Amino acid sequence: MKTLYRVATVAVHLYHSPEMSVSPNQLASRMLRLRLPKVCVCLSATEPSDLFYQADLQVRENNFLEFRLDYLKNPISAIPGLKRFFEYRPDAIGVATCRRAANGGKFRGSLSAEIDVLIKAAGAGCQILDLEVESAEALKSAEFERLRSKASLLLSFHDFRQTKGLEKSFERIAAFSPDFYKVVTTATSLHDNVEMLKFLQKHKDDHAMLGICMGEQGAISRVLCVRAGAAFTFAAPNHGEPTAEGQITAREMQETYRVDQLDAATRIYGVAANPVRHSLSPVLINTAMRRENVNAVYLPLLVESLDDLLACVREIPIHGLSVTMPFKEQILPLLDRSEQLTSATGSCNTVVRSQDGQLIGFNTDIQGILAPLEAQLTLTGADALVIGAGGAARSAVYALKQRGANVYILNRTPANAQRLAKQFEVNTVRRSDLPKMQFAVAINTTPVGMGGTVESPLSEKELKSVRCVFDLVYNPAETRLLQMARAQGIPAISGVEMFVYQGARQFEIWTGKPAPVEQMRGAVLRQLGVRAPGASPVQPRPPVERAEAPQPTPPAAPPPSVPEKAKAGVKSRSEGTQKPVAKKSAVKPAVKTPLTVSAKPVSVKPTPPATKKSAPKPAVKTAAGKGSKAKAAPAVAKKKTRRR
Repeated sequence: MKTLYRVATVAVHLYHSPEMSVSPNQLASRMLRLRLPKVCVCLSATEPSDLFYQADLQVRENNFLEFRLDYLKNPISAIPGLKRFFEYRPDAIGVATCRRAANGGKFRGSLSAEIDVLIKAAGAGCQILDLEVESAEALKSAEFERLRSKASLLLSFHDFRQTKGLEKSFERIAAFSPDFYKVVTTATSLHDNVEMLKFLQKHKDDHAMLGICMGEQGAISRVLCVRAGAAFTFAAPNHGEPTAEGQITAREMQETYRVDQLDAATRIYGVAANPVRHSLSPVLINTAMRRENVNAVYLPLLVESLDDLLACVREIPIHGLSVTMPFKEQILPLLDRSEQLTSATGSCNTVVRSQDGQLIGFNTDIQGILAPLEAQLTLTGADALVIGAGGAARSAVYALKQRGANVYILNRTPANAQRLAKQFEVNTVRRSDLPKMQFAVAINTTPVGMGGTVESPLSEKELKSVRCVFDLVYNPAETRLLQMARAQGIPAISGVEMFVYQGARQFEIWTGKPAPVEQMRGAVLRQLGVRAPGASPVQPRPPVERAEAPQPTPPAAPPPSVPEKAKAGVKSRSEGTQKPVAKKSAVKPAVKTPLTVSAKPVSVKPTPPATKKSAPKPAVKTAAGKGSKAKAAPAVAKKKTRRR
């Protein structure tokens, strides 16, 4: 209703305007802006049949589509298909683009040929025509007016090298007074996004603006441009099908980043990493934000320099950061203050920007390590092997030492292991000594096994010295190390657990709300497509058969609250078994542990088993034998007689 009211108001105002020189097409253009979705999906193909196949799939979820006609071998051949498409889907909004190669596109025809394609696309039903400003400057005035009379005109400028001269680019476009102003640059730093967002905020009230930074470092501008006042943003239809570097898929835009709901009050958080492309942190944290109805968005930040990162934190501003390797130790000198765990471990994986702009460091890796471990083991007095000597190893050693475990460090570089052992007053061990020892748990803190490689930090023979394995690598959920452990009947904990619990702790620090751990775990497992050993069994999200008519989706069954049984024979508490007698490094049943918001180390205690409800007794007990259903009714009548 609000949109209809705004459209009617604009129409009445223009009709009664004393300088009523607005053409019907210009009136339609201005009204079109009021009903545009926030995400335009860019479609490209070399053949018209493939282009419209994509369009048929996408329009069911997104009715705002850009047709990149310059990708076609013969752009004019798509005009009949465009006409049929808009006749079949009159609700669709189409942008026609036929960018010439000289201006960064694929079309190798002349300027007049480009204009001819765009005019015919408008006649076929496209409501917006994207023309690069270089072509507009080369056109004669009559030709330009003929083009803009056919549909709404979007004039665009692209810089494929850098982000500079935004105002000069704007002035070139403004000389033609188009319906939409589009400035696209390339981000060479995170701070380039700040410049683009400030540019949009400056002009958003007077013009329908679009502003984006291309490249992986510019990915955050594709989300935040809408918050800064852009009319809409662009997205790819699927992974691997972008028309520009850094494009995010339409589904991620809407489901993960909730672009439609962003506003000036939306708080911004992010993960600082290098590389960051395949991080699942945005899925994890944005799931929690959505579940707890927090007006915030969490973004991937490709960091080349910490100075560049912190400039963005202060100017955007960004209210909180997840910090991953290699920055967990490097960021410490740049913080204003740190909580106890960060100072003790010398590792920071969480940053909070306070109201007065101070940066405060936290370490939630401790929680991520202890929560799943203490659900399986008694750590006091247990011998624990930590593989690695980096930032994650520091957190693991500190956590184990605080719980009274005897810690041994194994690292391929003995000097690094000895340095870490000396700092925390623990032991080192040589690989050749492993067969002579027995460990209650082995924790892999190295990246060995990441990305599905067949490598493992321990061999099958060395695993015989271990009674439980915890691999901090979460992608894939089932690493080679975990596969070998489970094959030998050794309880194994996936890195998904550590990843979920440390992220849940971050969410609680940032928002003050309890983290929805089950939903966060389920989102990560669905993204990985694999159920992690030792984690709650969550069904992978089935692929959408988008080529067929959409069917109503039945409600998904809630995930069980208790993890599957470990292969070592440990029964889950939901089956009514008693907790085993506490022995040195005795294996305990896995349980889910609610997290609490605290700056101190959190002691994670298993929750008591839920009382198992007895099955309801049948209301009616028939006297008939097997297979006799006819006598059931008299039994009810007899029972009623007895009541009387």
